[in-house]
Formats: sequence, structure tokens, C-alpha cells
Amino acid sequence: MKLRDYKINPAVIVIDVQNGFISNGGSYNLLGIDTSHYQKVIPTIGRLINKCRLARIPIFYTQAVRESSGIDLLTRTHKILPRSREERIRKRPICVRGTWDADIVEEIKPSEGDYIVIKRRDSAFQDTEIVVWLRSLRIDTLIFSGVDTSICVESSLRDAFNVGYDIVLISDATASNSTKHYESTLENVKNYYGMVISFDELCQFLPHTAD
Repeated sequence: MKLRDYKINPAVIVIDVQNGFISNGGSYNLLGIDTSHYQKVIPTIGRLINKCRLARIPIFYTQAVRESSGIDLLTRTHKILPRSREERIRKRPICVRGTWDADIVEEIKPSEGDYIVIKRRDSAFQDTEIVVWLRSLRIDTLIFSGVDTSICVESSLRDAFNVGYDIVLISDATASNSTKHYESTLENVKNYYGMVISFDELCQFLPHTAD
């Protein structure tokens, strides 16, 4: 089956495309993490957003934030954390609320009428308003993009699936720091959660509009 075979009311979810994770001078970059994989998908995410805006498909951005006080850090609630994650938290607070680090990258910044979901954990569905907003728009299908494919994107789409949404993941509008992890998520989605297609394949389904 292809996407065009279904009658759907979709929204686009753009996960955590923020300076702290992606931009030169952002927290990940300053921690020595290679962000080139993330940067390469920004143009396709931009095309996805523009195409869907023209098709009047709602756009939801997630914005991961932390408080400067550190009250919401994982180290405050977990005794057992992977060492690499704990070390990053202790070395540098990432995407602190109100800073450039937390801002969505300039290339795909939200427009008036888009929705911004503030989140404090990996999943966009963990203690946020997103389900209320999606229900108010009668959305039944979520088109996922953003970073990191195997962490926040996969966590969000799994939760979305489990509360009843149909799932579409745009393969060339998402990226992981690990090719192995990226490919694993694509296989997980194909086998258990929904559909994996490219941006060009999505365009075959959307109404014809100029990019």
C-alpha cells in the first residue's frame, strides 16, 4: 500500500531542530559531537515544511528545553544513566530555556500559525500539550522529521503510535549521529509502527504546489 491509498488528516512533527543540537557553536558542537549528519538534512526538512504549509498541513515543532536551575535534569531523577549521557549533562547544560542554544535553527524557524511544543524529555508526548492540540485539529496521522532519529524521533513516534496515531517517517528529513542507529529505527518503523518514505515520495501524495 502507498500513502495515497489512505484518506488521512495529517500534521508534520519536526523534532528538536535546535541550535544546541545542530549548529556550529551549539552545545553538541562545543562538546565535540559530530553534528554534520544533522546539518545535512536541514534543507530537506525545510522543503518538507514549505510543501506542507502550502498544502495547509499543520506544522508542529518540538523544542527541548532545560531550566537554568537544573531542576529538570535527568540527573535529578535517575540514579542509573549511561555514562556518556550523564557526562554530557554535567559538562554542559544543553538548550537552556531562553538561550540561542534552545532556539530552532534559523533556516527552518517557525512561522505564525505553526505550533511549538515545549518538551523536557525525549518524547514529544511526555507531559506536553500535543495530544490536546492534535485532537482539536482532528489529526489522525503524524509525519515525522527531525533529530535524533533513534532517540527523540523514535521515542516520539512510538508514543504517538501507542495513543492511536498513524505514523509516517520521512527518511531523508531525519538524521542520527550513528548510521547503525538510524537504519535500525527505519527498520523498526517499517516492521512495527507505520510507513517510511522519502520526501519525494510524500510529494506524490500531496496536492501539487510550487516549492
